[in-house]
Amino acid sequence: MAKKKVTSSDVAKRAGVSQATVSMVLNKKYNVSFSKEVIQKVEAAAGELGYELPKRRTQRGERREKLLVVISPNLTNPYYVMLLQGIESRATEQGFGIFVCNTQRDLKLEERYLKMISTLNAQGIIYMCNPGKCFLGQLKEMSERIPVVVINNQEKHLDVDAVELDNTKLGRLMGRHLLELGHQHVAYITPPLTARQKQRFRRVEGFLDEFRKAGYGDQVIVKEADEEFDRNVPGIDSEYRIGYDLTKELLRTEKDLTAIVGLNDMIAFGIMDALQDMKYKVPGDVSVMGCDNTLFSKVKKVSLTTIEHFVVHKGMDACDIIMKKISSRDWKYTEFEPVSIYHVEYEPQIVVRGTQWKNRFAVVRGIVERKNLLG
Repeated sequence: MAKKKVTSSDVAKRAGVSQATVSMVLNKKYNVSFSKEVIQKVEAAAGELGYELPKRRTQRGERREKLLVVISPNLTNPYYVMLLQGIESRATEQGFGIFVCNTQRDLKLEERYLKMISTLNAQGIIYMCNPGKCFLGQLKEMSERIPVVVINNQEKHLDVDAVELDNTKLGRLMGRHLLELGHQHVAYITPPLTARQKQRFRRVEGFLDEFRKAGYGDQVIVKEADEEFDRNVPGIDSEYRIGYDLTKELLRTEKDLTAIVGLNDMIAFGIMDALQDMKYKVPGDVSVMGCDNTLFSKVKKVSLTTIEHFVVHKGMDACDIIMKKISSRDWKYTEFEPVSIYHVEYEPQIVVRGTQWKNRFAVVRGIVERKNLLG
């Protein structure tokens, strides 16, 4: 007598779940609400009963799409466009498509996208920013099923693969550079420094630390945008407007600044245009500095001094980590699955261009002090 064929109904009874759950788990179409225990129970029941998934009929030439999901907080800042460029170039080389989710820094939208991921049958997830803290547990659980990489600003609570940026170190580098040029009375323009955006705060704090160490902490003015900025959907010129508007506001009362720094290049472009509209010479009257080394930083009439932290390379690295994880799962050489956590970090570098030179007042003061010492 022929042995009865094991069905998904048999697996469901053994595991104590529905047939739909069996189908989604064994086809790797995980619903984000499934616990690790449920997945293990279904897989164990299928193994014990010898259940095999029915072979799906495919038409000639049809193939399974290889897909990566990319989650971005916005697509108006050139920084995120550059990250996406790196991810897409490497993904295309490996035959992967990408599905981009723009959360606009909205937690509800981020939650919706995370729920959608289970229906996309993605082979990997790349976060182009720090995920919302309320989703960290969920993200960790997802990383046990498919590769997850976060391109983040060093976050102690993240226990997944990451391509990192130390914002405190970056801020210190900016501060040291200006101090070496002789600048003492400077301003720093930034989006709102809210509790949720603490990485902005770390960059500013690193900058301030260098000026405090040099004895000029009280000479730095930090000018931040209103919190309303983070509640609105970002426009193509949102960060540029921060730089432009806050510079004009700042210079109504501060007449002796020698340098103004933008949290990123887009803010710095706004600073430059505001200064020029108010008849200040850049860098003759005021030096300007940005961060990210975007394409536009070298094509303006006066090219921007900025920080290079290899944004496109970070996107490529995130994709490479996903590919390594996929390969290691496909290539079994022991009964154990390899567990590894990748952390990649680039050292930021100053790119000196046309918006800076030494503070002439500091140079003159240095000559006078030297003459006094010589008698």
